[in-house]
Amino acid sequence: MSPDYFDTRFKLDLPFSELPESFAIITAYATTGENWTAEENQAASESLKAELASGGHLLGTITGFSPLTHHAEPGFTAALSLEEACKIGVRFKQDAIYFVSSGTLFVSHCDHRRSLKPITQFSKRVDPTA
Repeated sequence: MSPDYFDTRFKLDLPFSELPESFAIITAYATTGENWTAEENQAASESLKAELASGGHLLGTITGFSPLTHHAEPGFTAALSLEEACKIGVRFKQDAIYFVSSGTLFVSHCDHRRSLKPITQFSKRVDPTA
């Protein structure tokens, strides 16, 4: 698993109080090591948002970013189990997703290597949006 996953920080568009006990963080942009056009990334992201919204899972938007490289990806917080989130991640060609449970931020591969790897408390990785 790329060490970059363990350094990611987030900008959240809704208050912590509106988040459930557990939720997934999913993006649809090109996975690590792949290059997609801006249009391909945007189309994949819109498709993911529509799927999450139509299923009643969409909680809000979130941007994950690297404090080292400044690479940033918009994504979504979603009320999903780990299994559901990973299945969606596979469909959207993602290597991994983040999952938050009881305040702890985890990362997991989406494929057969699926397992939660703890990172830290989610609140320690969220930067103010204002």
